[in-house]
Amino acid sequence: MNKDKRILPIIILVLVLLIGGAGFLYGRLSSGYSPQQLQVQGGDQVPAAGVSPSPQPDAATEESGEEEDSDDAEESVQAPDFTVYDAEGNAVKLSDYFGKPIVLNFWASWCGPCQSEMPDFNEAYEKLGQNVQFLMVNMTDGSRETLDTASAFIAEKGYSFPVLFDTDMDAAITYSVYSLPSTYFIGADGSAVAKATGAIDAETLQTGIDMIYSEE
Repeated sequence: MNKDKRILPIIILVLVLLIGGAGFLYGRLSSGYSPQQLQVQGGDQVPAAGVSPSPQPDAATEESGEEEDSDDAEESVQAPDFTVYDAEGNAVKLSDYFGKPIVLNFWASWCGPCQSEMPDFNEAYEKLGQNVQFLMVNMTDGSRETLDTASAFIAEKGYSFPVLFDTDMDAAITYSVYSLPSTYFIGADGSAVAKATGAIDAETLQTGIDMIYSEE
């Protein structure tokens, strides 16, 4: 009996250590990952909380600022153009909106994650819509999503951001959109700056906007 009493505390201690060790290991493994990260042009990652990346300059770029500028210019990628339609059925192109920073979002009314992020997009639009162009492109495939279902959803929620309809799937094909929602942050010059796949929160959205627009 005395032996059993001595073994029980040892077993409890071992279990506590195992649980604590597992928690520590999980924390270490998950600390470098966030499902709400922005993928920057070139493949770098920007944390959702607005922490700017800290690239490590190599010897060549430290010696020559001009060479660094040249590399940056070469890495700039133009956002591919596409044609979609506004609520009146008029054809518009992405390039029609160049001249302002663009937040380009692909969504559908049946998409739960799309619905979860839309209030933040609408709030950001109402705050910055005169300086940043928000383009909410609906995946209007004609079966699972139609003009009627998409328009009814927007009206029901009372969203005011501009909605465009990808009835020809030109935008979806051009941007290889296989997952909703997907969001692109595009500079005023039409350069593709960053992408986020999946629902993003207000902080992540603001981080992307800060990458393409400065209020100063």
